[in-house]
Amino acid sequence: MSPSPLRRVPVQRRSADRLARILDACAELLDACGYEELSTRDVAARAGVPIGSVYRFFGNKRALVEALGRRNLDRYAARVEEGLARVPAGCWRGAVDVVLDEYLAMKRTVPGFGLIDFGVQVPLGARVTQVGSEVADRLADLLAAHLGREAADGELRRAVLVAVEAADAVLQLAFRVDESGDGAIVAEARRLVCAYLDQVLPDGAERG
Repeated sequence: MSPSPLRRVPVQRRSADRLARILDACAELLDACGYEELSTRDVAARAGVPIGSVYRFFGNKRALVEALGRRNLDRYAARVEEGLARVPAGCWRGAVDVVLDEYLAMKRTVPGFGLIDFGVQVPLGARVTQVGSEVADRLADLLAAHLGREAADGELRRAVLVAVEAADAVLQLAFRVDESGDGAIVAEARRLVCAYLDQVLPDGAERG
């Protein structure tokens, strides 16, 4: 995992609630004005906290947005884990549906997620030097448990990383074509991931 963007981790409930309000305000302002116009002062005002409270947790707005992306990832992983519990053990196609459906649901409904999802696009336009390994690692852990495979299974982790990167590229296209996500392109992303995993999962792996 990359270093935490938090200057300090809240210990008391009141401090944790304040941090949550700050992140909620950041997400709402990202939808309203975008990253470039986002300011820590506006975040503090919207959250109803002193500006010092923002700087107690974050050194700048980039760290604030990175923390929002990390919270998004935590919530996404929790939703995927909950969804996988409803899928028969070993069913990787059902697992793919959960992974994609939960991402699409958050993309369409969670404030700020449409712009930064897990934080990898910030600053906007910057060259991405780090692959989406944190997302892939979290999903690989969940899928390994669901498929009854070792968490350190290098073949599975590589397959998940490639699938995540490929799906991300196609889903970005879907949301460029239509702000709600073009359904036909989303379906192609699903088909692409399933076709790839059907080839790379070992013989005997569940295919239904």
